[in-house]
Amino acid sequence: PQAGNSTSHIMAKTLNRWCPIQEDVEEYCKKTLSERIMIIDGAMGTVIQQYKLQEEDFRSSAKFNGDDNWNNDQFKDHKKDLKGNNDLLTLTKPEVINEIHNRYFAAGADFAETNTFSGTTVAQADYGLEHLVYDINYKSAQLCKLAAIEVQKATGIRKFCAGAIGPTNRTLSISPKVENAAFRNITFKELVTAYKEQAIALVEGGCDVLFVETIFDTLNAKAALFAIDEFFEEYNVKMPIIISGTIVDMSGRTLSGQTTEAFWISVRHANPFCVGLNCALGPDQMRPFMQRLSNCATCYTHAYPNAGLPNAMGGYDLTPAQMGPKLRAWAADGLVNMVGGCCGTTPDHIKAIADAVADVKPARQIPEQPNHMRLSGLEDLVITNDSVFQNIGERCNVAGSIRFKKLIVGNDWGKAAEIAQKQVEDGAQLLDINFDDGMLDGEDCMRKFCNLIATEPEIAKIPMVVDSSKFNICVAGLECLQGKCIVNSISLKVGEKEFIEQAKLVKRYGAAVIVMAFDEEGQAADCEAKVRICQRAFKILTEVVKFNPVDIVFDLNILTICTGLEEHNNYGVDFIKATKIIKDSCVGCKISGGLSNLSFSFRGLEVIREAMHSVFLYHAIKAGMDMAIVNAGNLPIYDDIEETLRVMCEDAVLNKNSDATEKLLDRAEAEKERIAALKAGGNDGKAVKQAAEWRSGSCKDRLIHALLKGIDEFIEADTEEARQDKDSYPAPLNIIEGPLMEGMNLIGDLFGAGKMFLPQVIKSARVMKKAVAYLTPFMEEEKARKLLENPEMAQKKTGCVLMATVKGDVHDIGKNIVGVVLGCNNYNVVDIGVMCPCENILDKAEEVGADIIGLSGLITPSLDEMVTVAKEMQRRNMKVPLLIGGATTSRMHTAVKIEPCYTNAPTMHVLDASRAVAVVSSLLDANLKDDFAAETSELYEEMREEHYASLEERKFKTLEQARKMEMRVDWKGREPAKPSFIGRRKYCNVPLEDLLPYIDWNPFFAVWQLRGKYPNRGYPKIFEDETVGAEAKKVFDEAQKMLKSIVDGRKLTANGVAAFFPANAVGDDIEVYEDEERSKVLQTLCTVRQQELREEQAEYLAMSDFIAPKTSGVKDYIGLFAVTAGIGMDKLIASYEANSDDYGKIMAQALGDRLAEAFAEKLHRDVRVTEWGYSADETLDESDMLKVKYQGIRPAPGYPSQPDHTEKDKMWKLLQADDLASIQLTESMAMLPAASVSGLFFANKESKYFAVGKICKDQVADYAARKGWDMDTAERHLAPMLGYDR
Repeated sequence: PQAGNSTSHIMAKTLNRWCPIQEDVEEYCKKTLSERIMIIDGAMGTVIQQYKLQEEDFRSSAKFNGDDNWNNDQFKDHKKDLKGNNDLLTLTKPEVINEIHNRYFAAGADFAETNTFSGTTVAQADYGLEHLVYDINYKSAQLCKLAAIEVQKATGIRKFCAGAIGPTNRTLSISPKVENAAFRNITFKELVTAYKEQAIALVEGGCDVLFVETIFDTLNAKAALFAIDEFFEEYNVKMPIIISGTIVDMSGRTLSGQTTEAFWISVRHANPFCVGLNCALGPDQMRPFMQRLSNCATCYTHAYPNAGLPNAMGGYDLTPAQMGPKLRAWAADGLVNMVGGCCGTTPDHIKAIADAVADVKPARQIPEQPNHMRLSGLEDLVITNDSVFQNIGERCNVAGSIRFKKLIVGNDWGKAAEIAQKQVEDGAQLLDINFDDGMLDGEDCMRKFCNLIATEPEIAKIPMVVDSSKFNICVAGLECLQGKCIVNSISLKVGEKEFIEQAKLVKRYGAAVIVMAFDEEGQAADCEAKVRICQRAFKILTEVVKFNPVDIVFDLNILTICTGLEEHNNYGVDFIKATKIIKDSCVGCKISGGLSNLSFSFRGLEVIREAMHSVFLYHAIKAGMDMAIVNAGNLPIYDDIEETLRVMCEDAVLNKNSDATEKLLDRAEAEKERIAALKAGGNDGKAVKQAAEWRSGSCKDRLIHALLKGIDEFIEADTEEARQDKDSYPAPLNIIEGPLMEGMNLIGDLFGAGKMFLPQVIKSARVMKKAVAYLTPFMEEEKARKLLENPEMAQKKTGCVLMATVKGDVHDIGKNIVGVVLGCNNYNVVDIGVMCPCENILDKAEEVGADIIGLSGLITPSLDEMVTVAKEMQRRNMKVPLLIGGATTSRMHTAVKIEPCYTNAPTMHVLDASRAVAVVSSLLDANLKDDFAAETSELYEEMREEHYASLEERKFKTLEQARKMEMRVDWKGREPAKPSFIGRRKYCNVPLEDLLPYIDWNPFFAVWQLRGKYPNRGYPKIFEDETVGAEAKKVFDEAQKMLKSIVDGRKLTANGVAAFFPANAVGDDIEVYEDEERSKVLQTLCTVRQQELREEQAEYLAMSDFIAPKTSGVKDYIGLFAVTAGIGMDKLIASYEANSDDYGKIMAQALGDRLAEAFAEKLHRDVRVTEWGYSADETLDESDMLKVKYQGIRPAPGYPSQPDHTEKDKMWKLLQADDLASIQLTESMAMLPAASVSGLFFANKESKYFAVGKICKDQVADYAARKGWDMDTAERHLAPMLGYDR
């Protein structure tokens, strides 16, 4: 069957394949990808050029593999030039093509692509060779498969033939005629036919996977995927599909305009084995887009970039030696599971790439994306449970808009497209398109309009809802739109068989679907019928058709109320009740409806209709309604509806009393009289009165009212009036920070409560922008005046704040206000606008030397994009503070999802513009920054713990999953520093005065429960705290006196021991060796791995991750230490006890602890600089050391990174701390003297402190086996960290 026809078949067709299909290809590849990076071959065309073939080579006869009839002289007299048709060389030079495949396999490729990039009738038509398409594809696959078999026999390593399906030289989304944007030179059905012929020939020729590649137009790819799916069903065949898109330039979009995320959403319905990018860009340019795809793709990912960008001569300059390390970094960083090369790459490139990634343990884990509805136009739209109500623009409907219909009938398609664009500008998140009219050719209109708006980026960026009661018209729309659309609609009224067939076809096109609450008996009117029909449809769709539940939308029929018929009065209540029941029982589904039906009894009376719609939506959204076809820009704010009218609407919609209809009908008569009076030339007294009332209010009230209502008529005049009121607003900035911000905050509250919709918010934002724009020249003038009055301000270096609205978001009013406020406070603000890709933001920040980066966003997907930016900042090792702001952002989201991804510098949420200056000034003040950051970091850590503790059920990775997500360290080429000695070294009677500079006094104040508040929270600023400062200073001074007495009188003795040994990681353990022979294991240190599922956590750490694995061949080392400053403490304490001096006793113990920690800090510094010497050039002062700004860590058993105290026993055996430092270990693993510190030394620059958290039974059992314990012993020792009940 062709595209758009029934997909049911009676009997499968038979393949004419010369070799059996390998059924285990996918499972084999999955297993291999868990062990290593797989390799795709390089460019076919580049290598063909090395053979310097001429026209006669493209026409020659050929024999191959004993086949004397491989190709005769059929091209000898062909009328068209054939040179350049590389696919034809399969027939005329088979030995060359086979040799190229062999060269790539020998270089290390696992997959070689067939020589069929242009192997469709569409592409071969340029050469007049359409009739040879089957032969070209069949024999190309045969050549490739034969090479794979030959290499596999010789090496024992499996190799695979990948059937290459190129994009053709036609495009479904772009018109070849500048003067006619709706024109296409090929149809979807024609492409499906061509791709299907190619796919059949490739599979019959022997390919193992199908490779839809170099996708510059996603609609072409969807045609290929449609064809493959049809072929698979007809022939009862299944094999892996690999999809490869092409980002054409640094805009991060395909040629047809889609972003990387939108591209993935558009093709993910094909359930590809792997998705990736190839061609157009080199590794450096492609990386940010590959990162985006890797983040969102729920399958394996690959990349095969060009060998750089083309040079002036059309060649490629990136050598094999240069390209290998670049793709190695991609693999190590978890971007890809498979790599290869495209234009400009050769077998030498592939060998270099294969060698570079050979020892890279697969770092990329397929992300576990929440199952949300994901739609796309040119950009993606993700609808989560927390998403705002989705407005489906209703004006591109010939049945609902008289103006739109007139334009279509009048053939004015350009003006019709302007209606679509206006709806997008006004905030529609989706766009409904309907041409159901008896006088129109619905299919032709749908096709023409969709083709037209597909070329308008400002329209095509949002997903479309193709709407028709005739299924064939919906199909016409789907065949013109590259994004993932919604079909509106199908229903059971056609019978279950046809319903299933239509649903299967919708799924094959990769669309979501609206299901009307109809069945064979008719339309569902009451709650019971709506629920029954929708539950039945849901069961069929999910169990029979295998539809993703989140792609199912139920239209529960918003029926007309207030008709005068009593049985209609409960229609609103039935819809709302059914919404809740269906959302609860059909988990994942969405609820929609056409809102205008509700008030059809009052057509022509827009005031009443809009009030009814607003009231209905308010209650339906609370019940779970997700979207509606609505002109939301015209809806009144729920709270602003005149109270009498609102009560009437509530009574009618919720059927609260029997006379609700009569009251609303009476109100309708009054409204008709008002409209008639207006038509007769009279005034609308009520409207005039309301206008007079709000215009007669105070200037502040008028400004707020204008914002709420989106009225910009008077905003400049009112803003000027406020500016003249110097008593209330001494500076223009005060107007922004005062009434304008108050109005915007109120709008935010209404929006959050569901009483305002996005289009209304956008109107308000436009008013705000106009007011700010009016004030800006005055603020600039004031700033210039201040600079003249105070020239030092001009010379003083102000901080540079780079601000951007993140990719996918066009909302910038809040960001603009923050920019104005910061600018007025003399900060250098660089605002790079809206829709800013991550790489643009960070590149610009580095270019301008930004001191702070501020990210803004209004819509929910912006939150994910902010996480992406934070991760990339961490990868780039940036040190710039990151500020988060916008309507959907929150302190909790920042704490839980963003801050953990960027730990190099402070990450903070800024509530609104009024807080921005204080945050920025604190972060740029050297005296305040550290304390401010620490205060916020501690608060966020507490919030994270509260968040995870509040979850009803903690979630965990299995130990196997967690181990796959260990910290990725690229050990290749590393040579860890060798310590200055192997074995032990003791440090006896260390002078106490040498320890004093290393004392961290902050824990000392915690002993006395003295805690200052920011900005006076830490030592020595705590002395300035108004609450505890005086007491802290008193205690500190007394401590100094005692400390001097201890040091001068040598009342305490400090001893220590350190040791270094060769070491390597074996799984989650660390083997410690006697000497460099590494043959005798002295001890095996067991470590514990994180398992507790944390959002945005890419690594699940164990301390063994910081030591080179034994399998790497890298010779690594580990250090251990134990120090004390407590020898003599018993005697000192006894002297205080003898005098009943508890204060002196506690003070002595506190100082002993401080000296012991100072000893550990000093020893660690000596280890870094001399004893181990891995940071020999370190120049940190004591203050920076206490802030842990050095390389390496010193964790200890019994603490968060390894909570098992019993590991100390192994340390003591290695250190011989009893004999060498006089530090004993008790049976309960406590150290004596008490003022002692011990731990491990890790030198790895990637090492960091972390908390293991809770663990699961699978790890406890594994840990017990490694320790030689039974489960009861293991659970007893690990009790505080068990994530389950014993």
